[in-house]
Amino acid sequence: MTTSLQPAPRSRLGDWLNERLGLQGIAYAVPEHANSLPYVLGGITLTGFVILFITGIYLAQFYHPHPADAHQSVVYLITGAPLGDLVRSIHFWTAQIVTVTVLLHMLRVLFTGAYKRPREINWYVGLGLLAVTFGLVFTGSVLKFDQEGLEALQHNKEAAEFIGALGTWFSAEFSRSVPLLTRLFNGHITILPLLFGLLIAAHIFLIKQHGISPKVTPDAVSRSTAGEGESRFDVHLRRMAGYGLFVLALALLLSLIFPAPLGQPGVAGAEVTKPGWMFVWLFPAEEAWGTRALVIVPAILGGLLALVPILDRSPYLSPARRRGLVLEAGFVLIVIIVSGVFATLQPVAAHLR
Repeated sequence: MTTSLQPAPRSRLGDWLNERLGLQGIAYAVPEHANSLPYVLGGITLTGFVILFITGIYLAQFYHPHPADAHQSVVYLITGAPLGDLVRSIHFWTAQIVTVTVLLHMLRVLFTGAYKRPREINWYVGLGLLAVTFGLVFTGSVLKFDQEGLEALQHNKEAAEFIGALGTWFSAEFSRSVPLLTRLFNGHITILPLLFGLLIAAHIFLIKQHGISPKVTPDAVSRSTAGEGESRFDVHLRRMAGYGLFVLALALLLSLIFPAPLGQPGVAGAEVTKPGWMFVWLFPAEEAWGTRALVIVPAILGGLLALVPILDRSPYLSPARRRGLVLEAGFVLIVIIVSGVFATLQPVAAHLR
């Protein structure tokens, strides 16, 4: 007797979702090299941001963004909130990992020529995402309002004064009714995530429009690869999700071994700490030119990055055919690393007026 096999529940669910959401639309062709680690760094960063948003929502339930209560609310988060110390540590370590992956992603795009025509606009969108990432890292470091956070806030105020009218929002004078710390918290949980969402939507749309940049070979040229490839984007998504789980596992492991640090309540006017590794490389410039260097140096670096697609207009992707730009970028990278190492080894110096 022949029995008909009924489809598995999972297949029925998949068919139901496909019919209503059109999930088969994400199974479009992508090149096989899109699934390699260097080309998944952007996706790893995105999954890290998902972890940050989820943990950040939980942390916000216990945080009080007022100078008189901020530090104590973090202490309560660590000592009294359910799993608060673990969630805060996962948030902290994921932020470190995401900063590394977003920088590696930018360097991969830079050294493989993935900013070339027709992808110039996506390069600028990516620079916007990089700026938002550093904005989130900076505001997050202020919010704990320990000595490091207070010093970061004081540097923020002096940098805002140097910018003048453009820095009004970052100054205490913008609103006398709301403390600057509270506004930075609002920026951290609303303005910057909104900008991130808009930019990442544009980033994904442009990747879909132009495809993944071609694999770098000696004669490879930049072109649209939309609709080409031996693999599928849903495979790429699964690879991203797998790496995302690895990021979560790594953040969890680091959290259990090295819980997120918290210093003593800040003392205004004192300078006894150094910022995180993302910003410490600016210290030698600040030593030479004062707090205005915190504005001038990133602005120069951002301007140089913005000029990359304009200055390098050849179609070739191979670094061997772009030696000048690659060597210049490598030199700047080495200067930043050496500056960071030097600043880390140097004693803390007073820079605030």
